[in-house]
Amino acid sequence: MKKILGLLLATLFLASTLAQADPATEKEITKLIMDGNAYTRKNLKDETDSYSKDGALEFWSSGGLAQELASGGSPTEYESFNLSVKYIKVITLVPGQAAVAMYYSEGSWKPKDGAAVAHYFTRATQAYVKEDGKWKIRASHWSPVVGGSGTPQTAVE
Repeated sequence: MKKILGLLLATLFLASTLAQADPATEKEITKLIMDGNAYTRKNLKDETDSYSKDGALEFWSSGGLAQELASGGSPTEYESFNLSVKYIKVITLVPGQAAVAMYYSEGSWKPKDGAAVAHYFTRATQAYVKEDGKWKIRASHWSPVVGGSGTPQTAVE
């Protein structure tokens, strides 16, 4: 009976340790999201190395079907980009290896050769994996908040 109780307590301790937040992972992912948004605002184009070497699966805020993106992602160039990310929450799945970030993205933007979005307001959920020491996007889901607009794009071209 003592062995069973000891095993049960050890299992509960291990489970609670794994479920705890990992401040380093949270900090790294939050910085990655903020820096990526700042890069796009400054350069009027998306970063090209943010996606996993295995690509990513995405659901866009425009609706439509799931999109499979290659490792280069879907780099977009913009005529204007004035989005802010807010309320980033990171859930560590495996410390230093896998995490999920949830946040809001709000503002306005206009892709080159595309329709302007005057009030973009979406929820974002992104899964990250660490590859060769860098965090990379493996999956994303974007969904508009009531009163906001999603993207006009519905497919990878």
